[in-house]
Amino acid sequence: MKHLALALFLSVLFNQHLLTFHVEAGDDFIRTRGVHFLLNGNPYYANGFNAYWLMYVASDPSQRPKVSAAFREAASHGLTVARTWAFSDGGYRPLQYVPGSYNEQMFKGLDFVIAEARRYGIKLILSLANNYDSFGGKKQYVNWARSQAQYLTSDDDFFRNPVVNGFYKNHVKTVLNRYNSFTGMHYKDDPTIMAWELMNEPRCTSDSSGRTIQAWIMEMASHVKSIDRNHLLEAGLEGFYGQSTPRKKRLNPSLDIGTDFIANNRIPGIDFATVHSYPDQWLSSSNDQYQLSFLNNWLNAHIQDAQFILRKPVLLTEFGKSWKDPGFNSYQRDQLFNTVYYKIYSSAKRGGPAAGGLFWQLLTEGMDSFRDGYEIVLSESPSTANVITQQSHKLDQICKNFTRMRNVERWKRARAMRRDQWHGRNGGKHIGN
Repeated sequence: MKHLALALFLSVLFNQHLLTFHVEAGDDFIRTRGVHFLLNGNPYYANGFNAYWLMYVASDPSQRPKVSAAFREAASHGLTVARTWAFSDGGYRPLQYVPGSYNEQMFKGLDFVIAEARRYGIKLILSLANNYDSFGGKKQYVNWARSQAQYLTSDDDFFRNPVVNGFYKNHVKTVLNRYNSFTGMHYKDDPTIMAWELMNEPRCTSDSSGRTIQAWIMEMASHVKSIDRNHLLEAGLEGFYGQSTPRKKRLNPSLDIGTDFIANNRIPGIDFATVHSYPDQWLSSSNDQYQLSFLNNWLNAHIQDAQFILRKPVLLTEFGKSWKDPGFNSYQRDQLFNTVYYKIYSSAKRGGPAAGGLFWQLLTEGMDSFRDGYEIVLSESPSTANVITQQSHKLDQICKNFTRMRNVERWKRARAMRRDQWHGRNGGKHIGN
């Protein structure tokens, strides 16, 4: 049955004329068409990981082997996408010292990350700012504006103040136009980058109507697209429902953060939707089974909304389970990973919009100071590594089957063309027995 379902999905893609998708189809950039990602005209699925630390570690040349090891281990388990930070604002070892002043050593670290990702066949989602205080975040931008005589009363003024908006826009412009010292390409021209992310988990609790963040995403999406039309763009959302769909707000954990999954992702410059899921944080007083039930409903709702309302692909860009949770064992984590992966594969095999999941977070050996409870060191977690590898294989199989079917169709068309040419040369005469 599963092979029949896969065959039906592939036939649907053919009927949607994906074979005639020729717009820059051979340039290695990931595109979207309807609810699907495409890479060189073929469906693209992303089994991936988060590794926020890549630029930070790579800024020290002596530590770059850790970045290479992470990419090598990820690729060996079939992982094809990494999400990481393209920001570090003020503070210790920043990328941006003050607005418009950049740390070349840190930028060279990001250059190296992109070059190594390319070497291992891994695409990148690069986030451009942080909602939280780590690595500067919106608080740092607001403090910079205060130092220029702006009267700001809240970190949420990040989304409203024109001076802060100017600082952020300049950072976007600087990163997108960066010339990579390793690859010799500008970031905005490099297909190693799958997408830009406006901000990691934007939140504006001072305006629960959602209007503030809606306006900010509209303005900044337009700004990104004015500089770079090659790459996809997403907003960095966690997936909380807002005022545009009040009945769906019951699906949220008890958080009201001023974002709106439907309205925010309907913005034309946003190419695909994102969802995060941390049942162990959001429902910390509930048992494992209740958390898994929430996760099932959370994913079902967002996949359906991506299909029928947004009509865009959706990625689960953060999920995980912490070993710091009371009573944790690796079976519980594997169960959560399997739940996520099953939802993604079930959608993918029927031609739906769920295109992949990125767990939080991948580390390699010798990085104990980066452990946060959610880390996966593949060599230390064989059962979880096996779950990850199986998902990579299943998603890759969908892509291979599509390519095989496309090649068969090409062969049939070529044979028909040769037959027509032969009949044309011979005047349509029947020759032979």
